[in-house]
Amino acid sequence: MKTEEKKNPYDLEPGQRKDSGSGISGFWKNRRNRKKKNSVYSRLQFKIFMQTFVIVILAFLIIFTFYSRFWFRRVGDWIVKILQDAFRLDYEDALNIYQYGLRENSSLIIFGAVAVCFLLLFRFSLSWFVRYFNEIDEGIDRLIQGDNREITMSPEMGPMERKLNVLRQTLEKRELEAKLAEERKNNLVMYLAHDIRTPLTSVIGYLSLLEEAPDMPKEQKAKYVHITLEKANRLEQLINEFFEITRYNIQQIVLEKEKIDLYYMLLQMIEEFYPVLEEKGNKVVLHSDENVTVSGDPVKLARVFNNILKNAVAYSYPNTRIEILVQEIPVTEEASGKTVIRFQNQGKTIPKEKLTAVFDKFYRLDEARTSDTGGAGLGLAIAKEIVTIHGGQIFAESENGQITFQVELPGN
Repeated sequence: MKTEEKKNPYDLEPGQRKDSGSGISGFWKNRRNRKKKNSVYSRLQFKIFMQTFVIVILAFLIIFTFYSRFWFRRVGDWIVKILQDAFRLDYEDALNIYQYGLRENSSLIIFGAVAVCFLLLFRFSLSWFVRYFNEIDEGIDRLIQGDNREITMSPEMGPMERKLNVLRQTLEKRELEAKLAEERKNNLVMYLAHDIRTPLTSVIGYLSLLEEAPDMPKEQKAKYVHITLEKANRLEQLINEFFEITRYNIQQIVLEKEKIDLYYMLLQMIEEFYPVLEEKGNKVVLHSDENVTVSGDPVKLARVFNNILKNAVAYSYPNTRIEILVQEIPVTEEASGKTVIRFQNQGKTIPKEKLTAVFDKFYRLDEARTSDTGGAGLGLAIAKEIVTIHGGQIFAESENGQITFQVELPGN
């Protein structure tokens, strides 16, 4: 008969990482993080402590000086005289009241006087402490106003100064990216509006010829109809790009996750691209286990893979292979599991400066609008957003005539 093995409460569950926030290791890690966070403002803490300490010493010195110079010698006589005049007491009675009522409780009176003196001094010293908040407030105001000058604060507020400057640089970078994206968008809309005229003029021209010459020979008529259809398809493509730009500005991506059969999703997508692949002589080869699955939104992920494959087909050399490699990386103690989908195609090497921008919205590799390849420059930007909200990442590499797009999704 098997005996049930007693479980060690500190053993890791399957898939649990050693550096998680639970357990003893997590406790010490959180403790170290808190200590590190507290030490950031150690200089400010020390200055506040020293300021408070000086105020306490100063309050004791003031009260001790007052007591030793005035109270101990003269104030007692004044109090006895005041008691005699106010209550018409003789000297002995007034002295006894002073002796037993005030003199015996002198330590309490001195302590109270020190406390009052400390509070008064601390109240005046608050103006020194409040200036730190004024510096923070001034720095935040400059961020709100968009002032790009460097923020400077007191030495002991160095950590806050660095954080505000990092925030300033981040906001400045985002503002610049937004301006570049808006500029790209405006240029793209202008180019699209210009390009729409060309196929539209052709469609109108050829239809007018067909209408004016009903007895046109069949061969010539068929030629004009074919050209008109091509121009109409191009016109539809340009209009769809307009819609794509509008949808990007108003869309809010919401995930509806489920278990996805990744192998058959990619296989079906390859079949849909068959006409385009056949036209260029390209071929897509899928390397994947048939049982590989991922958790995600099937519609959104299909759009990701569609955009990447469309990009690979558009920028591949004719008569070359496009390879899709799927790899499942299991859970380890150092890292969580993930599924890697890699798209590789043979094409013109993308320069590094352009490679970092391919996921920017409204960015196109082929800047010349005479090309029929490429769209509104949103496909890869949207793909990146979808992958990111799935908790994954996407990046591109290009060297020696090979272009690789890699998508990494969290494991099930």
